[in-house]
Amino acid sequence: MKLRTLLRTASVGVLVTLTAPAALAGEFINVLTGGTSGVYYPLGVALSQIYGKAIPDAKSSVQSTKASAENLNLLQAGKGEVGFTLGDAFSNAWKGDADAGFKTPLNKLRTLAAIYPNYIQIVASAESGIRSLADLKGKRVAVGAPKSGTELNARAIFKAAGMSYDDFSKVEYLPFGESVELMKNRQLDATLISAGLGVAAVRDLATSLKVLIVPITPDVIDRIGDAAYQPGVIPADTYSGQGGEVATIAIQNFLVTHEGVPADTVYKMTKAMFENLDQMVAAHGAAKGIKKEAAAKAPPAPLHPGAEKYYREAGLIK
Repeated sequence: MKLRTLLRTASVGVLVTLTAPAALAGEFINVLTGGTSGVYYPLGVALSQIYGKAIPDAKSSVQSTKASAENLNLLQAGKGEVGFTLGDAFSNAWKGDADAGFKTPLNKLRTLAAIYPNYIQIVASAESGIRSLADLKGKRVAVGAPKSGTELNARAIFKAAGMSYDDFSKVEYLPFGESVELMKNRQLDATLISAGLGVAAVRDLATSLKVLIVPITPDVIDRIGDAAYQPGVIPADTYSGQGGEVATIAIQNFLVTHEGVPADTVYKMTKAMFENLDQMVAAHGAAKGIKKEAAAKAPPAPLHPGAEKYYREAGLIK
């Protein structure tokens, strides 16, 4: 082989070596979810499967996390490509709300889509005598994993109701899968859950222990003073023994990405999800609340250019 040919071959090899990592970097899609007993996780699994089929060159994976706050911090650090979060946690992260656990603004975050609403579900054992927020005083209450989106919700709600964690006889910082197990064993009186309707862990609990959902009245929502918190209703018979609808709080969920994910990849991710919503609904009924028409409305952080391209093509934004 001539020297010129050898040099040409060698230079091509060096070029491939140098450029391959950059090309591959955008083709890894790690989906950040929440605990395996929650709603984020099954939806994340479905989303990963959708990406795997719609974006053949992508290597898609799912990561179970402590949900909102952890997902946002991981995305800011580039340790994931898309994650689930509550809207209030997302807003706090973007602004850098220290009281919410975000010491500096997470300015690399970008919005992919507004998805379904979470509902605050304060589940109490019937035998505890809890019928209202005030009845929680002196009781054993789980408030979510420390600094999770659920726990941030709990702080805001109890403060608006004129209460604090000091009012409880015991506070457990646990994800709701674990708190439900404590309720089964009569080691806990109530747990606050922020999730889509029909949480599997609560359905399971309701088959072995009579439970009720504690209402959250509109005046409490008004005192929270955060637009992310909206009046909501848990329909009758969502859980066994729940005879009527219950007033509560609804909070929008979002899919979030970051500025380092290539626009073409985010475009494909956004398009693939909305073209395969039936798979999301099959994974969990909460996905019935995902509406394409609302996906680009009131994002806490700017839309990612890739998502924006999809919404413009779909005629959802001008």
